[in-house]
Amino acid sequence: MKWPALPARAGYLGLRNPKRRNALSLAVLRDLRDQLLRYNTSPADGKLRILPPFQPELLDELESAAKHHDTPAMEKYGWLLNSAEWQKHRRGLPNVVVLRSEGPVFCSGHDLGELSSLSHDRVKETFQLCGEIMSLIRRSPAPVVGVIQGLATAAGAQLALTTDLPIASASTQFRLPGASIGLPCTSPSTAVCRRLGPAFTYKMLALAESVRADQLPGGAVDIVADETALEKRVEQIIKRLAENTAAQPQALGKWAYWTQLSLTGQRSGGDGYEDAVQWAGRVMALHARADDAKEGIHAFLEKREPKWKL
Repeated sequence: MKWPALPARAGYLGLRNPKRRNALSLAVLRDLRDQLLRYNTSPADGKLRILPPFQPELLDELESAAKHHDTPAMEKYGWLLNSAEWQKHRRGLPNVVVLRSEGPVFCSGHDLGELSSLSHDRVKETFQLCGEIMSLIRRSPAPVVGVIQGLATAAGAQLALTTDLPIASASTQFRLPGASIGLPCTSPSTAVCRRLGPAFTYKMLALAESVRADQLPGGAVDIVADETALEKRVEQIIKRLAENTAAQPQALGKWAYWTQLSLTGQRSGGDGYEDAVQWAGRVMALHARADDAKEGIHAFLEKREPKWKL
């Protein structure tokens, strides 16, 4: 399969193991990690620049970086807050990453044949690499679009549902099959339950049954009718993210969204809404300082299209 050409500020994250149903062998995992590292390594200083950990208290450091330019916080987080720093450290890097594979199966999970022959240290490396890749996707400043075809099973389902925007045709199958071989999909369920909800995921975990994409809880995956519609929808989303959305605010917004979900009401009690809305208001104040936010507001008032600093 030849994947469609991408806009200038988009890049493919290729899962290339079609002869083995795109299984996550050690070599494939290493390759995925290397691609993600390349997409997030600053051309200015060679440092890995990914979103901060999703910890609410880090907002204090981000606010300090926004106010005081000659500080350790600015060196650490200025690339996420300042448009000039963003362009310096993200020059030539994609504004959207598209995870794809070839063949009838998106990903069959870990290569069980390989796992059974590896030493204990290599098995540990395999699972460590898998977790590292999921973290790099979650903390990628560029949104990661997952194009899911055919079947996503075990760690393949984890990979698919870790992406920011998974897209699948209605007939695509998702499965957590580990219980059927005495190895429940404990690690894959971490991503699946966060996307599909705990009750639905436990049923998948316990019964090891396949579930069609159009049977998943509403909104968890962007579902289209067939493969033709899939390509059209992918093209539409990539174009919006690569060409019609300001990249720096998108990155800060991604960090803020996943971070506010971790606020559990330790201070105010309840479900954490009051804590979250106060915290998110502080992030909005950071957003409002950005050049892209000012341009967007001016464009809205002037009834014209904004000119983002892509």
